[in-house]
Amino acid sequence: MPRIEDYDYFLPPELVAQYPLGERDASRLLVLHKARGEIRHAGFRELAAVLDENDVLVVNDTRVFPARLTGRKDSGGKVELLLHHLPQAEGNGAVPMAARARATHRGHLKIGQVLNFGADVTATVLALPEAGVAEVRFAAAGGDAVAAVLAAGQVPLPPYIQRPAAAIDRETYQTIFAAPAGAVACPTAGLHFTGAVLQDLARRGVEIVSLTLHVGPGTFMPVRVEDYTRHRMLPEYFELSEAAAARLNAVKAAGKRLVAVGTTSVRVLESCASPQGFKARQGWCDLFLYPGYRFKAVDRLLTNFHLPRSTLLLLVSALAGRELILRAYEEAVREKYRFYSYGDCMLII
Repeated sequence: MPRIEDYDYFLPPELVAQYPLGERDASRLLVLHKARGEIRHAGFRELAAVLDENDVLVVNDTRVFPARLTGRKDSGGKVELLLHHLPQAEGNGAVPMAARARATHRGHLKIGQVLNFGADVTATVLALPEAGVAEVRFAAAGGDAVAAVLAAGQVPLPPYIQRPAAAIDRETYQTIFAAPAGAVACPTAGLHFTGAVLQDLARRGVEIVSLTLHVGPGTFMPVRVEDYTRHRMLPEYFELSEAAAARLNAVKAAGKRLVAVGTTSVRVLESCASPQGFKARQGWCDLFLYPGYRFKAVDRLLTNFHLPRSTLLLLVSALAGRELILRAYEEAVREKYRFYSYGDCMLII
């Protein structure tokens, strides 16, 4: 039986990056050659030297919105909401706005209860569909509920970053590719890119294609079952445009390699690939990739280091093999790489 405990490793707490580097592209790059089983160490600024004109980077251009709201219940107790998505207009588009959120609070929430987030924003509890989750309707004193929620919210840093979110995180927790807002977490493999790195890649002949997946809480939901194949991903909204699908088909026909930047890009590419090529799509992605999966689209992967026993560690193991991935992680620990969202990265070739 597949066992999630087989995807564990030891990580000293001090290797979990709590802050970004002063220069994004100063991060380290572990290059893992899956066919040869070789590991070598480089800097991210050397990425263009590792790739060539036969490589096409596929990036996720989602933008993180300030999805964490802290306030009080009408009874006075503290409450925190982590929105699963941007509030959506109801009916004909008029306010108020509705959203689903993970709720942290003292005591019990009740249907019909009003939550207050500062002077301008309130949320009424519409439903409690499962433990720890609430469906709420937002209203704002000024009428524009979305703008008010964005103004009141904070950047939703992951729990392993054990410090309060700072104002600068609104910029440092965004990639250089960030465009449409909708993610509650950053596609962190993109955090290392700078204008200088992009220029180096362009001179090398490396093309870049963009897609969108609005990262939701499902990407980071822990695997709570021993047989990880029984885990179910929460769906996340994605878009692959007509132009991007056409370009991907053209570069694949030319024999080029697709280098996914981040696991979110992998999941969209694999969802949209078919024997007839890529098809433009938009909708909800719940694709769960684990060892035994046969990749249809992705040839290479640039990714940060992932939590033990996570769906993301299973995904990279599906691409490179469990033993090789765990050996690479052990090497990264020995070499004192910085781990997780604000940490260093790995290129699987």
